[in-house]
Amino acid sequence: MPFYLFMPRKIIISLLVIWMLASSATKDYGFQIAKVKYKGGGDWYANKTALPNLVRFCNQNIKTNIDPSDVSIDIGSPELFNYPWLYLTGHGNVIFSDAEAENLRKYLISGGFLLIDDNYGLKPFIVPQMKKVFPELDFIELPFSHEIYHQAYQFNSGLPKIHEHEGKPAQGFGLFYEGKLICFFTYECDLGNGWEDQSMYNDPEEKRQQALKMGANIIQYAFNR
Repeated sequence: MPFYLFMPRKIIISLLVIWMLASSATKDYGFQIAKVKYKGGGDWYANKTALPNLVRFCNQNIKTNIDPSDVSIDIGSPELFNYPWLYLTGHGNVIFSDAEAENLRKYLISGGFLLIDDNYGLKPFIVPQMKKVFPELDFIELPFSHEIYHQAYQFNSGLPKIHEHEGKPAQGFGLFYEGKLICFFTYECDLGNGWEDQSMYNDPEEKRQQALKMGANIIQYAFNR
């Protein structure tokens, strides 16, 4: 009988995560991160230059080894498990099928991490869909003392405010599964726009640096959990 049948489930999952990281490795980089495609008509493809710019910043400043290629993946694809860190953004409607919700649930329980970045107007659509993924969980606002704000860079007042939108304060919410933060939702902040090429929105360089540093914190936190 195979030896792994006698191993605890959590150890098997950990080994699978390690295998996924290794299998996603490219010739020159340790792994890739990806943007999530979803149905419903929302612009999942927004912030086209955001992830490559964030990855380059992380590789240069916090010594990660991430492939900067711009990659997107369907929420229901089995290849979702090839990417240990996912980014979901947009302005409009989001719809997960039951199969897609189950796929995302398995991904997150198995060790994956999801950043949801409200590009303005996303909250009323994404929150009900994440409830399909985790009916038993609710988004909880993270205190400013949470570790995600205190990685390589210190954000003692929580998320930086990159774009004004409705002028509300930036907030960071999390889904916790068995005490572990598996999904981070940035609201009224718009980190992704701050990661974009400077020519896209003409943001002051100080704002762009704040956005990139907070993004680096989120990546560093996810891999240090």
